[in-house]
Amino acid sequence: MIKRLFDFILALVLIVIFSPVLILFSFLIWMQDWHSPFYVAPRVGRKEKIFKMIKFRSMVVNADKSGVDSTSANDSRITLLGNFIRKYKIDELPNFFNIIMGEMSFVGPRPNVKRETDLYTNVEKQLLTVRPGITDFASIVFSDEGDILEGSKDPDLDYNQLIRPWKSRLGLFYVKNSSVWVDIKLMFLTAVAIISKQKALDGINKILLELSADEKVIEVAKREKKLLPYPPPGSDAIVSSRT
Repeated sequence: MIKRLFDFILALVLIVIFSPVLILFSFLIWMQDWHSPFYVAPRVGRKEKIFKMIKFRSMVVNADKSGVDSTSANDSRITLLGNFIRKYKIDELPNFFNIIMGEMSFVGPRPNVKRETDLYTNVEKQLLTVRPGITDFASIVFSDEGDILEGSKDPDLDYNQLIRPWKSRLGLFYVKNSSVWVDIKLMFLTAVAIISKQKALDGINKILLELSADEKVIEVAKREKKLLPYPPPGSDAIVSSRT
């Protein structure tokens, strides 16, 4: 109840504060190709309910019809303006309206497409017991997801082999250790990450250590080593196919 009240009030305040930015980028994106500046897409939320997530559109019209869900940094579907708004997380500002409607929270596991949640193990399904969020541990640790997948021949498979195993573990760690205080820290570090990714990672590492996270998770969260294929939580096998 406290978390929901905190989210609702803060979302209202931020919508007012960022209204000039919301109006400006709505106009700029619309001016690109005379199409809606918003990308409204189905995502799996709490209790596996489908909801419509609202973002600023950073890709060409009908980009989702390609069937590719994971996005690399060199994805040709991303527009010039889209690169800018993705870099500074401006594309996620409309998520505030999802928070007002109770579909999302400021902090929580990022909402995923059904094709991905259908692959979840029983352990990973615990991620769907809470409201999805705009940011969390994994959003900061893997804020360079596009760079990780750059040049990939199969970004969806590489996502499932390299990123999903740790993104899910960090999400599960949040579910078990969530609190308003942790939320405030993660929101602050999300802002820090835009200026200095390393300082944000240092902050994440400190929280993980304080809350006694698994050593492997702490090591990966430092992002000092190359990511290698690894099984998702609840499985002993590395994902070999997305079907």
